[in-house]
Amino acid sequence: MKVFKNKKASHNYFFLQELEAGVVLKGTEIKSIRLGKVNFKDSYARIIDGEMWLFSLHIGHYEQASFFNHEPERKRKLLLHRREIRKLQSKIEERGLTLIPRKLYINDDGRVKITLGLAKGKHLYDKRNSLQKKDQMRDMERRLKE
Repeated sequence: MKVFKNKKASHNYFFLQELEAGVVLKGTEIKSIRLGKVNFKDSYARIIDGEMWLFSLHIGHYEQASFFNHEPERKRKLLLHRREIRKLQSKIEERGLTLIPRKLYINDDGRVKITLGLAKGKHLYDKRNSLQKKDQMRDMERRLKE
């Protein structure tokens, strides 16, 4: 099972909740994902007319495809139950949160799944604090090894 992680997301956001969704893809997109041509930079999910959509997820072109290749940064539909979408929409509207992709992976059945996080943006001082804590933990682990 291949897993692609959005490493910048935990640096830029506080995550309150996670959920898993399926992704509607074209044939050349799944082939590109299997080759590892995925980039999460600035990607996010949004609810439009009761449907969940993923924006700005870059899936590179498949080299062996002819003129039937996909557009790399097109919007992609996410598969969730209506109940889940309604719950998320109420949380997003009331608290000012956003949906950020954290992981993209191909499960054992060959289907592409994405893990979304309900997130709140970090301020600059929060980012500094988290980096400082990370450095302190790294120093402590080095000392314990010695």
